[in-house]
Amino acid sequence: MSSALTATPTTSSSSKSSSVWLTYAVVGNPNSGKTTLFNTLTGLRQKVANYPGVTVEKKVGWCYSQHGKRIQLIDLPGAYSLSPRSRDESIARDVLLGLRPETPKPDRVICVVDACDLRRNLYMALQVIELGLPTIVVLTMMDLAEASGHQVSATKLEKALGVPVVACALREGRGLVDLKLAISVADLKPVSRRWAYDSKVEQAVADIHEKLETDWGYTHSWAEAETLLQLTDYGKEEIAHLEAKLPVDTAMLTEWQQKFQREGFDWRRSIVDTRYEFISKVLDDVLRLGEGKGKLVSDKIDGILTHPVLGLLFMGAAMALVFYTIFSLASYPMDLIDSGFKILSDWVGNILPDGDFKSLLTDGVIAGVGGVVIFLPQILLLFFFIAIMEESGYLARMALLLDRVMSKVGLHGRSFLPLLSGYACAIPGIMATRTIENERSRLITILVTPWMSCSARLPVYSLLIAAMIPDGPFSSVKKAGLMMAMYLLGTSFVFLFAWIFKTVLVKGEQPALVMELPAYRAPMFRAVLGLMWERAVLFLKKAGTVILAISIVLWFLTTYPKKEEVAGEVTAPATSESTVQNETATANVETVEKTGAGVEKEKEDPSKAREALAYSYAGRMGKWLEPAIAPLGFDWKIGIGVVTSFAAREVFVGTMSIIHNVGDDGEDNQQSLLNALHSDTREDGTPVFTVLTCLSLMVYYVFALQCLSTLPVIWRETNSLRWTLFTLGYMTGVAYVMSFLVYQGGKLLGFS
Repeated sequence: MSSALTATPTTSSSSKSSSVWLTYAVVGNPNSGKTTLFNTLTGLRQKVANYPGVTVEKKVGWCYSQHGKRIQLIDLPGAYSLSPRSRDESIARDVLLGLRPETPKPDRVICVVDACDLRRNLYMALQVIELGLPTIVVLTMMDLAEASGHQVSATKLEKALGVPVVACALREGRGLVDLKLAISVADLKPVSRRWAYDSKVEQAVADIHEKLETDWGYTHSWAEAETLLQLTDYGKEEIAHLEAKLPVDTAMLTEWQQKFQREGFDWRRSIVDTRYEFISKVLDDVLRLGEGKGKLVSDKIDGILTHPVLGLLFMGAAMALVFYTIFSLASYPMDLIDSGFKILSDWVGNILPDGDFKSLLTDGVIAGVGGVVIFLPQILLLFFFIAIMEESGYLARMALLLDRVMSKVGLHGRSFLPLLSGYACAIPGIMATRTIENERSRLITILVTPWMSCSARLPVYSLLIAAMIPDGPFSSVKKAGLMMAMYLLGTSFVFLFAWIFKTVLVKGEQPALVMELPAYRAPMFRAVLGLMWERAVLFLKKAGTVILAISIVLWFLTTYPKKEEVAGEVTAPATSESTVQNETATANVETVEKTGAGVEKEKEDPSKAREALAYSYAGRMGKWLEPAIAPLGFDWKIGIGVVTSFAAREVFVGTMSIIHNVGDDGEDNQQSLLNALHSDTREDGTPVFTVLTCLSLMVYYVFALQCLSTLPVIWRETNSLRWTLFTLGYMTGVAYVMSFLVYQGGKLLGFS
């Protein structure tokens, strides 16, 4: 039997667009520059979704060959090998083997290899070559390797592996032309592997090959044979998945494994050793190590940034700078956006006649959507700093630094990145837990990730902080400090409840953290701007869909039924003030015109506007909810905002804009909303949005579940309705209790 078991790749034309010439899968180790390369090649020509059935991110983009032909690129999750230990790695293996029906098997592979760590990265490259697909190896971070004094010969590596090798320094733009030329080659062929395994392993694979070909008519690669051979090493779900996709003769596989066991032959170790022996021979010829001056500098920096005390101080200072910048710099573009929506609202108001349609557009759509979109600059700045820290290599240092604390409370060091993703949104944060190998640590991370203050909470915090702290000397510092306090409050409870869950609910041993610290590097601003653009598009899509829909529904609920439509009703609405409201409505029937103009006139009288809102469907819902939330300092109008914001937290701001008819007084929308909150009063004439109420409301949003869309993700990731309902229940309960303690405790201390 030949030492190489390869098959000519085939791609189903029915599953791939006819406009695509070739499909490349982009694979590589985490932190190898894989995604940066993908973003560089595709630019903005990409889309992000999830693989069906699993919440693992799927990025697909396209570029053009040197001949103008369209090439599709699939950015696979980072993986250390094709023998998966996590769900992300399973996705990478399945796509490369053509086991996911919604994703066509790629025609070719771009295998990204970090030039600064060839030994570990080449292991994955050898497995990719064994797939039997035409492969191009891309050496990234050549500039960093050269800065460390290393000499890497791409020519010698190409000769040793038998596949094209392209050396790149993406931050300098070096090697991109060569890479585009390589991916444009029409006759790129798969190669036979140039290393042989132990004769016993080769014989086992030969038997599998013969069985599949004679019984199934199925041609396979070495990678598929190895996957079948180690089938029993996987969990029950993974075995069921593979058995459904690949022709499996369990009896034959068991027979070979039992034979190996009787002979005392560790076939798994033999395969790994063979690959590393080949890599060592290759590196002897390909790599010349330098004096490591760059490494010495990196070690000195790590001595500070990962120091138990100095590292924490530096991290605290960095985060303080981030939040201060978010408030100080973001105010200028926020003012521009606010003015733009004010101009749009005035223009629509001037060209349309008074009536419900005009009210829908100005008071519903523009006020609701504009009240949320205004916070886009703050969200973009947050992602800008996160991307800078990730691109520079500092995020990995933060994970290592925090592991000392996280391991004591039941979290794994790898929980850091999912938790950090929770600052953007709980959904990708929970998805990212798939990289955590230990199921105990993974479950605890899922249960506490929604307490990381997501970007959707940022508009709520910003509005309430602005209502609490008027503009003046050092106001930006005060606002930044209070904002940071909210983030720290949520993060501290992540650690507290992780410890509680570790002690009470999910007991077990805590695995040690083993992770790689990537080399320090200057951020690639194209990648940073790409991330900001991606998040801006996602945010604006939400504003144009979910928030727009909620704004329209909320406008309807706050507008209908109108007082003149219900004045003749015999049955009073189910509120404590129903009789008074009914009498008031009856008395006003003759004075209120039955046209949209009458509605506009009514808005000029705050008391009549309050009566109309209380009489609406939204008002009735808020009144019904008010007894339960009154101990928290919330009135029925805040209750409406709390309910609607379960769809998306930032909807609270739009809800307040709609409820308070923002935009009708000629002021900028943001200032108009702040003025409306300051002047809002309860039934007894006392102000609603006091400092204590705002603080209680912010604390509630710190601890309440991020949004309802988080629940199906938790259900899918845990495969348990029990844990899903538990998460909703305990977070809602903690949010209520903490908000109650803040408001009632503040009143006992004499605050208002």
